[in-house]
Amino acid sequence: MSEHGAALQTYNQELVKCLEDIKRKKNEIVHCLHREEAEKLVLEKNVKVLQDKLKILNRNIDHHKSIYEQYDKIINETENGFRKILESSQTLLQVVQQQTTRIDSRHNSISGVNKLELKDTMNSNPVFDN
Repeated sequence: MSEHGAALQTYNQELVKCLEDIKRKKNEIVHCLHREEAEKLVLEKNVKVLQDKLKILNRNIDHHKSIYEQYDKIINETENGFRKILESSQTLLQVVQQQTTRIDSRHNSISGVNKLELKDTMNSNPVFDN
């Protein structure tokens, strides 16, 4: 029986060593879990901060896109208006030049007739004779 007792005592000691080893490993896991949970909290906080920054950045991007589109619209409208002004100015210049040419040609033809009449009048008038 002493053999059985000795074997039982050996098994008991081995069992105690196994339990202590398992408890040590459990404690290591608990410490690891605490570190990982703390790191998780930090990362979640960082993610929240980044998400908040991303929301703000997206709002700013949307706002700036809206302003960009408004500027683009103003530029296009202004360029179109300016183009129309240039076309109108060119048309006006052409009209004024045509009218001036017509007036000048009438004036020159009338002026030539008047000069002839004046010359005839001067030739036939004894006051103008030399």
